[in-house]
Amino acid sequence: MQVTGALQLIHRAKQFGRDFHRGLHNYISQPQGDERESNNRLDGSGRWGHLAEYGQFPRQAKKAPRVAHPAQTEVTSELVAYVDGGCLGNPGPSGIGVVISGCENGPIRIAKWIGHQDNNVAEYAALMEALQYAVSRKAHKLHVYSDSQVVVRQMTGEYTCRSPRLYSLHWTCRKLARALKFSISHVPRERNAEANRLAQSALRRKLAPA
Repeated sequence: MQVTGALQLIHRAKQFGRDFHRGLHNYISQPQGDERESNNRLDGSGRWGHLAEYGQFPRQAKKAPRVAHPAQTEVTSELVAYVDGGCLGNPGPSGIGVVISGCENGPIRIAKWIGHQDNNVAEYAALMEALQYAVSRKAHKLHVYSDSQVVVRQMTGEYTCRSPRLYSLHWTCRKLARALKFSISHVPRERNAEANRLAQSALRRKLAPA
């Protein structure tokens, strides 16, 4: 897939997300089938809900880790991303954390509140965030590290994604990945600590008393 085609896919995903995200919290059920992961990630570690729109979630507090504007950040052809998603309860308040290295001006750190989701949706949301960043900056290669066995094994084809809640997220991630030389590996949670902290920070900011 050409980069322009991938950008068109992102636009279509946004349009779909506007309609779908409104009813996602009513649709979520308990994990089933191949969704075998531990579900409470906040004490160790929890956007997108079923294709929720990129950038549509509540704005971050002023101290949120910043994503540099495209005009301010040069991107090399090869990027490496550590991604994590966590939630308080399953489903529950959720956030994602992404750390992307390979940019000329240093690592990009993303922490976002993604609403009321479950853990596996949050993990896919974090992956999609990294993929969209890489495609939008016209990177050639992206390698992702995730501590989610479900996401890694579904993206590599070891598991088949049968969950209605995850199918569209999985499908869109795979489509975006075709615009890149994409690979993904599982990493133990302790080696994904920075992305984990970012996901938790998004939760803490949202849940903190005004």
